[in-house]
Amino acid sequence: MSLESVKAHFKQWGREQDVMEFDSSSATVDLAAETIGVIPARIAKTLSFRGEEEKAILIVAAGDTKIDNKKFRQTFGFKARMLSAEEVLEQTGHAVGGVCPFGLKNDLDVYLDVSMKRFETLFPACGSAKSAIELTGDEIFEYSFAKDWVDVCKDWEGVELPEKVAVRS
Repeated sequence: MSLESVKAHFKQWGREQDVMEFDSSSATVDLAAETIGVIPARIAKTLSFRGEEEKAILIVAAGDTKIDNKKFRQTFGFKARMLSAEEVLEQTGHAVGGVCPFGLKNDLDVYLDVSMKRFETLFPACGSAKSAIELTGDEIFEYSFAKDWVDVCKDWEGVELPEKVAVRS
């Protein structure tokens, strides 16, 4: 059901045919990178956190990052607390391994981390553990109805990447 909700979501831009479906799992950053044939940093992972009034917020970030708790608290005003797998499914309609900011079950606030701006295109999941789509950062912003770009991740700045995949620093 989740993959279908994402395809229906992309239909409004005529992009539903761009959703890639795989025979092998793309449920983790490393599996997705291997399946697609890109470096892990170009996988756009969607992280689900407990927001205000128990409503989830989603952070989409480059695959080589980790949440910086201090930056998160400074940006949002509360501690970063990830949702359980059951809560993720309940809030997003997507199971862990296929979580994305598209075709969501509930109207959730989506933020994009600046770590993704290093790349011309990235690969977010599409609601299943065997799917992805190639999008620019601007397309992810538009298609996810993101509220803003934020800087809440660490472990990516100053990391040397193969020159052919990094477009901005």
